[in-house]
Amino acid sequence: MTVELPFAPVDAIIRRNADGLRVSADAAEKLAAHVQDRGAELAIEAAERATEDGRKTLMAEDFGVEQVVDRDAVDLPVAPVDRIARLRIDDRYRVSMEARIALADILEDYADNVARAAAKLARHADRRTVQAEDIETYFSLFE
Repeated sequence: MTVELPFAPVDAIIRRNADGLRVSADAAEKLAAHVQDRGAELAIEAAERATEDGRKTLMAEDFGVEQVVDRDAVDLPVAPVDRIARLRIDDRYRVSMEARIALADILEDYADNVARAAAKLARHADRRTVQAEDIETYFSLFE
């Protein structure tokens, strides 16, 4: 599987939740892959909602978002999030800009939650670095 999401913004998300811990490249890569999977799943659900409404364009409300944040308020880049949204849906669907921003916001919150927990796991293991195993442990415990 190719990961569409660049690792740098994911690394930044982990760092802002790690309270001074270092972040391994493998941790950023692992979290990016999980974020991508989650985004693709959400897009499938959004496409089903759009289809029910007779539309081929995914809108922010299809992702359960009532108010879309400003594009500058999210750290995840919108273009890769658009590619993530299209990974597992039919090519006939389009993704509106507001839907892309809404999905980026949702995925960033998701990544923040995982990163916060992974940092706790790293501290619990008495390590100074958040590692891929912390990301994996989170998913084995909580999902």
